Amino acid sequence: MNAAPSSAAPQNYLGGIGLRLLAMASLSLMFVLVKYIDAAGIHIVESLFWRQALVLPFLLVWVMATSGLPSLKTQRIGAHGRRMMMGLTGMACNFGAMILLPMAEATTISLSVPIFAVIFAALLLGEATGWQRWSAVIVGFIGVLVVLDPISSFAGGFGGTHGLGTVVALTGAIMTALITIAVRDLGRTENAGTIVFWFSLLSMIPLGIALPFVITPHDGHEWLLLIGLGFLGAVVQMSLTGALRLAPVSVVIPMDYSSLLWAIAAGWWFFGTLPADTTWVGAPLIIASGLFIAWREHRRHIDRPKEVAA
Repeated sequence: MNAAPSSAAPQNYLGGIGLRLLAMASLSLMFVLVKYIDAAGIHIVESLFWRQALVLPFLLVWVMATSGLPSLKTQRIGAHGRRMMMGLTGMACNFGAMILLPMAEATTISLSVPIFAVIFAALLLGEATGWQRWSAVIVGFIGVLVVLDPISSFAGGFGGTHGLGTVVALTGAIMTALITIAVRDLGRTENAGTIVFWFSLLSMIPLGIALPFVITPHDGHEWLLLIGLGFLGAVVQMSLTGALRLAPVSVVIPMDYSSLLWAIAAGWWFFGTLPADTTWVGAPLIIASGLFIAWREHRRHIDRPKEVAA
């Protein structure tokens, strides 16, 4: 969620960093539940439905305690609808990648989002992008290619679970980058809570239509998994949003790379998997690229002191 922090909100960099770290740890635990839910035979559409439906009550409580329910009014329902469709597609791909791939590998590919965001910002928003950021993009792409291991994947015809998983993960990263552009546009007129609320609420329409075709009876253990998925989804969403209220994007975004550490630990602890050799080589390139892009964004705001950092 890359909306600008409210100008009225007190800035607390350590608090913002702490919330972003909490979001990354919670995200990894949420993806552990995604894998367990899939192993229980629950359809991904149902997982998405409960993930979104159970976020709404927590979100409404948070909005009432902060900006108030009137802040949820919007004049841009069409833009929220487009963001919802992109958001659901990206979320489905991210869930699918976690199901099909080891957690560390899927997480590493997802860390390429800043690389694609630079490209789309230049192409769609006409943002000036100098040779330094383009160089970082190229380095990051090399890292992505190493992780994807296209020679081996091509030799295998991108077949099997792993080949499909890499395609799904890359699609999720591209969609998430497009979402950052949509959210940046919405952030001109809407606060963060409003954007999250309408995404969650509007997604109930397509998911609710599809739910009767995939829903199955659940025992108590499965319901606990689904409730945990919704709860952790709420923690992730509110922590991400809260972090951006307390500190600028350029300060908190580098904390996202801690998700790889959590993914490696969770993958080993819960599933007995460790990253592939190509992941150990490609991940540092992707992380270095993303950190440089974040640093350049930070420098741009320092060089433009009259503008509000976003």
